[in-house]
Amino acid sequence: MSREIINIQAGQAGNQVGESFWRMLLAEHGLDESGLYVGNDPLQTERTGVYFTQVDSHGPTKYVPRSVQIDLESGVCDHIRAGPLGGLFRPDTYFTGDSGAGNNWAKGYYTEGAELIDSVLDIVRRQSESCEALQGFQIIHSLGGGTGAGLGSLLLSKLREEYPDRMLQTFSILPSPNVSETVVEPYNALLSIHQLVDNCDLTICIDNEALYEIAVRTLKIKTPAFGDLNQIISRVMCGVSTSLRFPGQLNGDLRKLGMNLIPFPRLHFLMPSYAPFYDPKASAFQKMSVPELTNLLFDRRSLLVACDPRFGRYLTAACIFRGKVSSIDAETSIAQLQRKNSSLFVEWIPDNVSVSLCSVPPVGQAQAAVALANSTSMQELFMRNLNQFSVMFKRRAFLHWYTGEGMDLMEFSEAESNTRDLV
Repeated sequence: MSREIINIQAGQAGNQVGESFWRMLLAEHGLDESGLYVGNDPLQTERTGVYFTQVDSHGPTKYVPRSVQIDLESGVCDHIRAGPLGGLFRPDTYFTGDSGAGNNWAKGYYTEGAELIDSVLDIVRRQSESCEALQGFQIIHSLGGGTGAGLGSLLLSKLREEYPDRMLQTFSILPSPNVSETVVEPYNALLSIHQLVDNCDLTICIDNEALYEIAVRTLKIKTPAFGDLNQIISRVMCGVSTSLRFPGQLNGDLRKLGMNLIPFPRLHFLMPSYAPFYDPKASAFQKMSVPELTNLLFDRRSLLVACDPRFGRYLTAACIFRGKVSSIDAETSIAQLQRKNSSLFVEWIPDNVSVSLCSVPPVGQAQAAVALANSTSMQELFMRNLNQFSVMFKRRAFLHWYTGEGMDLMEFSEAESNTRDLV
């Protein structure tokens, strides 16, 4: 009996991150690229049901990912189909439009997206009907583009209507301050945040600039490509769901995370961090103690979001340790950390760090840890977006692309005030 998660990846960024996430999951469960089991550890297949459906037709058992791939243009999905993971996904779970959203939120949310959303929901319904106990959905998308942001937000509100009692967790790639891919990013991001505030349970924020810094500084990759960044993201994504997939001393699931991390329903934007990151060449020289791991987790350099936790205070945090970690070590090291930096934690939530332990480490490492923190320094991100947004919105720049798709100016000002309230 495993509590299932349905994975939905929308847009170009979502599908590329999703691809590397599935690669990592396959490695952790000892499956090969076509979904057949090649490992030798019974723990690996015990709870594959969280992300995979077992198919026993003829020959060996095949594990098929419970995932939906959506994009409004067919390029990236075709790339996955033709790539090494092509034989893994069910062919009827790909869903592509023809025209593309062209970085336009209104296209993804109103015109192109609205035509296609029913058939997407059909695929999701088909996947969810085969589940025994559906735990929730995770959506991977970026907030800067058209499909991930527009269609992703539309999907969130539809899922909220259809499955009101299930957890909705999103991994959202936010526009970063210095590395910008498109000009209209501030518009798209603010409109999506406006939707995310109301329709989502957990939003894990990821930021390209912080990923570049990790790749260059600690992983010592001179010119990081998107593939390297996606691997960093997928480590965190796998870490979040480990306690559902492997047995451990202290289990947690999506609902427990949400319960412990979110003091107020609107403040569900979390900062992920991961430790240890190190240069692959230096892996032979690494031996981490548990206190070192915890210090690294709350260090600014291992955050996947470009904001500084020293300028805010932690409301809550959750740490997930993987590997041979004794529970007393983990709890004492976290208590020490809270004592030393007591000014960084709010005093009206006494034990704000929750711990869960999992006995199976990630592939190729002895120990690792993932932390999700709910900190007030997240407002840097929103303020940065708001400032860029208001500068462009004051001049009404680029607005005709959005109003032409049937949007109203009121929606922009509504989104702006909603985000201001959030801060």
